[in-house]
Amino acid sequence: MAQKSGKKRSQRDVEVITTHINADYDALASMLAAAKLYPEAMLVLPGSQERNLRNFFVDSVCFLYNFVKVKQVPFDRVRRLIVVDTRQKERIGPLGPLADDPEVEIHAFDHHPDSGNDVKASYQIVEPVGSTVTVLSQLLRGQGVALSEGEATLLALGIYEDTGSFTFSSTTPADYEAAAWLLSQGANLSVVSNLITRELTAEEVGLLNDLISSAETLNVGGASLVVSQVSRDFYVPEFAVLVHKFMDMENLDALFALARMEGRIYLVARSRLPEVDVGAIAQAMGGGGHPTAASATLKDMTLVEAAERLTNVLRSAINPTILAGDLMTAPPITVPAETTLKEAEQVLTRYNVNVLPVSREGEVKGIITRQTVEKAVYHGLGELSVVEYMTPHVEALSPQATLLEVEQAVVERRQRLVPVMQDGKLLGVITRTDLLNTLIENPLITERLVDREEGPRTVRNKNIKSLMGERLPRRVMSTLKEMGQVAGELGFKAYLVGGSVRDLFLRRENLDLDVVVEGDGIAFARRYGELHPEVKVRSHKKFNTANLTFAKSGLSLDVATARLEYYDSPAALPVVELSSLKLDLYRRDFTINTLAVQLNPPGFGQLLDFFDGLRDIKEKAVRVMHNLSFVEDPTRVFRAVRFEQRFGFRIGKLTEGLVKNAVKIDAFKRLSPRRLFGEFRQMLEEERAVACLQRLRDLKLLYVFNPDLKLETREEELLEDLEEALAWHRLSFLDQTVEQWLVYYLGLSDPLEPEGRQALGRRLGMSRKQRDEMENERERALKAMNLLQRKKPAASEIYFLLHAQRPEFQLYIMAKANRQWAKKAVSQYMLSLARVRPEMDGDDLKALGYTPGPLFKRILDRLTAARLDGEVLTRDQEERLVMKEFPKTADGA
Repeated sequence: MAQKSGKKRSQRDVEVITTHINADYDALASMLAAAKLYPEAMLVLPGSQERNLRNFFVDSVCFLYNFVKVKQVPFDRVRRLIVVDTRQKERIGPLGPLADDPEVEIHAFDHHPDSGNDVKASYQIVEPVGSTVTVLSQLLRGQGVALSEGEATLLALGIYEDTGSFTFSSTTPADYEAAAWLLSQGANLSVVSNLITRELTAEEVGLLNDLISSAETLNVGGASLVVSQVSRDFYVPEFAVLVHKFMDMENLDALFALARMEGRIYLVARSRLPEVDVGAIAQAMGGGGHPTAASATLKDMTLVEAAERLTNVLRSAINPTILAGDLMTAPPITVPAETTLKEAEQVLTRYNVNVLPVSREGEVKGIITRQTVEKAVYHGLGELSVVEYMTPHVEALSPQATLLEVEQAVVERRQRLVPVMQDGKLLGVITRTDLLNTLIENPLITERLVDREEGPRTVRNKNIKSLMGERLPRRVMSTLKEMGQVAGELGFKAYLVGGSVRDLFLRRENLDLDVVVEGDGIAFARRYGELHPEVKVRSHKKFNTANLTFAKSGLSLDVATARLEYYDSPAALPVVELSSLKLDLYRRDFTINTLAVQLNPPGFGQLLDFFDGLRDIKEKAVRVMHNLSFVEDPTRVFRAVRFEQRFGFRIGKLTEGLVKNAVKIDAFKRLSPRRLFGEFRQMLEEERAVACLQRLRDLKLLYVFNPDLKLETREEELLEDLEEALAWHRLSFLDQTVEQWLVYYLGLSDPLEPEGRQALGRRLGMSRKQRDEMENERERALKAMNLLQRKKPAASEIYFLLHAQRPEFQLYIMAKANRQWAKKAVSQYMLSLARVRPEMDGDDLKALGYTPGPLFKRILDRLTAARLDGEVLTRDQEERLVMKEFPKTADGA
């Protein structure tokens, strides 16, 4: 802060407060703030103001102050000129001569950087903050000046506008503090919001469209710059607002917009690139501003001339950007494709690196990480080549690639290492550490990365509360909100995770809810149970989990403590330890199942997506979390197929390659029959179970269950017929269910010999008794099918052939039979014959004098057959038939 001049003042008695031409909210609000410090001063706008300042609220506040027009200013009596939100003489228009008057004392308040043509002020405060209102608010607060609600609101408008509601990179803690003070003075944020966010007019939409359609991209020093040119015969006050909107819409890194309006050329520039200082560029064009936002007004120049001059300034002002060749580490350390994982581990240790390019004949085929190598060696796979578990399809860049391209590869595509190649030769590599070091040395680059991370790809700050409210029942939403409150009171954090979150985005109903707690899941569940006695709580200390069952609604909810898992050997059950949410999610099978939603207030509904799960949902891709996922738990292969078919997704290319590796090393041989049967059964319970089996065949995975299992044309036809039979049953018997997996099991194992079916049963953990019973039931079903196919059977024949069969075997007969009448016979039995019963029963027979025994069954079976074939229609007819065909003896037999 400069000190006040000690020169003798003239007899002049007028003070003037002014700002720059085309005043915005920050400029106007700064004038009013200055008026609180200089209460006798005249307020003079040097020219037009932004159109959005012309509204009832602003007019009503300004009415209280002594605003005058330039022509009303007594220039010869001005003793002090107070300039706010600028220090450039050219920008105060017709008041500029006062800045050259030696008898006029100049005070300046600004937040813009110094420029070569700043006025020489005898007193000034210039702070590198987000708005000039912030500078003046600090003075008002320090002097204990009170503000009215209207004044506080207008000052807040200035801060919110110039900081982009605190999102611009020029925003500082001082801006937040100033806004907080203004709120304490009564600032109305509803008014602020209404004035800052408004609809574009028709003329503004037209101008924005012209800006977009005229845009051209220049590559200067490795930086991509967009230049637009528009022309209007009239002045559009909000040109700068439209430029900023264009910048945000297209997510541009640097934008220079030239506009011819009312005989002048206006330049508005915005930049997110540290190497593109638009303030310096605008200064060279006769204007000024910040490194990230600036403007200039050009006179006596055509639009073509202005564009040519701008291009020349850009080429001279912009230093070459950081290129891939500057970032890379050279020479690169690589391993040939034939290198074993054990040898790769030694290379990683020798050179103390964490990732290696894998090359073949000079071409980079992929990368292999230390984490993958060490896990593979731990699991006994050290003799396999690195090709088996490397990450292929790695994007390479040229040495001339820009930092932006490096960012996209490392940050957006999550590439651990970026090869730098030229003419087919590997020159070097860029690691995440290389990029991180560059970001630390260049803070503005870091800010731009943060801005990009808040774009569409990253969803860490996305709130899906409205989506949850739309898809989840009200009682569930209420329960989740209360759980967040309970977790907060205990000092824990609770999250909804897994399939239910995934299915919100897939618009699928899923009330199989899982909550993960950072803290103590069991303590959380018990506390919730104490508050709700009607909720039954079951805890499992071994796994730090609990289950909540809601008596009234029947809702069941699982609670787990955030944990990590590791595997002592391939296909073993995991060892569990406590962990954080991110590590808990990392242990999951696929990225689409790693989404989490915060339940704690006030962030209820915040989506956390650490592993690009939402991207994979949008791309309809099933991808594993890491390259050894199927080695650690081969059952994930079957889940991948299930999810793929259930959602209409596709297993990712890398993930499919890892499936083939699992088959190659036979990772499934250590799976216990119990675990294998669990996955097998779940797969056959899927709606698209046949498609799942076909996919297993394509991936050569049927051998896991039995090496003789095949899925050729005949087998596929049987499975498809079973699929139709099940669909018919679901439609015909809405209140009856069958074990779908068993129906498909009968079809899948149909081509096998009895010994093969026994082997399949053993692999799935069936006991000898279960296997024998299954085989006997199958034989009875096939015998019944063969009898049904000999000739069109009577109703009674159908009944007695099928009534001892389970529904699953009846559907098996329906699908397998090649005679149409046999298929119809099964449907006839299930739809009607199965429920036919005679009116007489055992009690009736005893009343007629018959003695209970085997005869009762013969009589009742005969009555059933007679009913089925239409021989009897009434009870009397049944009694006469009994008396005729089963005459009683003296002893009642």
